[in-house]
Amino acid sequence: MSLIVLFVPIICYAQDEWQLVFHDEFDGETVNWEVWHSEHGFVRNEEDQWYQPENANTRNGFLILEGRIDSIPNPQYTEHARDWRKRRPYAKYSSGSINTRGTFSFLYGRLEVRARIPAVMGSWPAIWTLGTSMPWPSCGEIDVMEYYHINGTPHILANAAWGNDLPNNAVWDSKRIPYQHFLDKDPYWNEKFHTWVMDWQEDYLRIYLDDELLNEVSLNKTQNGGIGHHRNPMQQPHYILLNLAIGGINGGRPQHDAFPMLYQIDYVRVYQKK
Repeated sequence: MSLIVLFVPIICYAQDEWQLVFHDEFDGETVNWEVWHSEHGFVRNEEDQWYQPENANTRNGFLILEGRIDSIPNPQYTEHARDWRKRRPYAKYSSGSINTRGTFSFLYGRLEVRARIPAVMGSWPAIWTLGTSMPWPSCGEIDVMEYYHINGTPHILANAAWGNDLPNNAVWDSKRIPYQHFLDKDPYWNEKFHTWVMDWQEDYLRIYLDDELLNEVSLNKTQNGGIGHHRNPMQQPHYILLNLAIGGINGGRPQHDAFPMLYQIDYVRVYQKK
């Protein structure tokens, strides 16, 4: 099993100001299911994949979230159902999605994830957090990384979202960086691992990719509307999610010759000030 380490001094940040409060290096024989929970079935965003724990594995020191072409009967299938989760008789794809809900959450600090993403059509990998209280979007959402195609052009995104006065309607602060921006700097970018960092302090949120600032959000403006009781969801603990979605409202039509899609995560680390 991989280990969770609490309050271990580190030297990754200057002057011993920071300590490691959570980490998983994924060096065990399997995912540590005492810490990570798997999502199951059709979950959100009309995505095409069926989430199942079988698609989340550790190998050679990496977490592998694997997207596969599949054919999985939907036990909730109802021919004339309004809910998209029930309208589909089967899932054409399977994939993995894990999170730390109920086992680890944190308020402020630095989340660091080193990963290699499948940058292909239909792929929608993400590193993100959700607040531990209130329904979405009043709980608050921080997208440290998303990748998908927008109008046919691949992008990497760094976002924050919170609630307004309409049910299931979010206010977004979103930065969308064309994927070509990264390829221009390194034509072999897609073959390499990269480091995403969320620097989350009491008054701001900053998201970096390989030390390049992608988005900065002032927490003075991340105030919920009436549904969220006018609270600031970025000033409550959040838990961590890692997933590889396929298709759906943003992923686009999957590129079949890209399967199996492999989203590889080297480590997840959270630091907080002493």
